[in-house]
Amino acid sequence: MKPVSEVLHRRQGTLWHLHPDDSVYAALELLAEHEIGALLVMDGGRLVGVVSERDYTRKVALQGRNSRETKVAEIMTREVVRVQSDAPMHECMALMSEHRIRHLPVVDGATVLGMISIRDLLDELIAEQERTIAELEHYIHS
Repeated sequence: MKPVSEVLHRRQGTLWHLHPDDSVYAALELLAEHEIGALLVMDGGRLVGVVSERDYTRKVALQGRNSRETKVAEIMTREVVRVQSDAPMHECMALMSEHRIRHLPVVDGATVLGMISIRDLLDELIAEQERTIAELEHYIHS
């Protein structure tokens, strides 16, 4: 199975992130603007957390907090599960399942390269299976 770096490279996405002192409202604006479900939280180029729609729902909305006054640092997940860029896709899927997360930062040492979602992995898996089926059909018909 392919390394996660290939999935990340194919996405060619921007590294959407914010600072721990930014407001949750600013995070919600970024999430909505880019139609994504989670953001990296960076401080001086260092990954310090991840903030997701789930964090907002459970730690702000359900607790009646104000998203304009609440800082990202107050709700972000600090214990970030991450993978190295050479990790195989199945390892990423297993980590996501084990930790019940939908987004996974991809790093090369201490450098953050991006973040993949479970949807990215599923899309890649489906495409891989379609390629295999096409190859088998071609083999059968030739």
